[in-house]
Amino acid sequence: MRLLTLIALSLCLLSAPVASVAQGAQIAFGNTEQNSSLPVEVASDNLAVSQSDGTAVFTGNVLIGQGEMRLSAPRVLVVYLEDRSGIKQLQASGGVTLVSGEDAAEASKASYNIETGLIEMQGDVLLVQGINALTADKMFVDTKAGTARMSGRVKTVLQPEGAN
Repeated sequence: MRLLTLIALSLCLLSAPVASVAQGAQIAFGNTEQNSSLPVEVASDNLAVSQSDGTAVFTGNVLIGQGEMRLSAPRVLVVYLEDRSGIKQLQASGGVTLVSGEDAAEASKASYNIETGLIEMQGDVLLVQGINALTADKMFVDTKAGTARMSGRVKTVLQPEGAN
């Protein structure tokens, strides 16, 4: 998927007459607000649990779903609350894809704080929203508000009205 989105972004960059570079762009993300109190579903090829430090490591084709949001990665570390009553944080690495509604983002790694509903994506972030694409060093997604903020050399292509 990353190769196809990079090709699409390259084609947009080559064909668009207007380009923009911004720092700290605030954007919408996903169709609706995400309810972080919904159950988190995880599927993977492997699972290793450590009772001593309250973590679990899912590896191999990891797919995580919560409501309308989907996250996939080769490796996800799950950190449980101290009382083991729920999940505190998910740390995905090895190439992460996050999809919510029509929006899709990719990055090298991501960290999702379940309590706050905040996701931090780092490393070659690519966000695709319809025909628009943005890149940045980092993206912070507020799943409760349905917004995202990109920082660190943000680049985008603005399509003129009526452009394909």
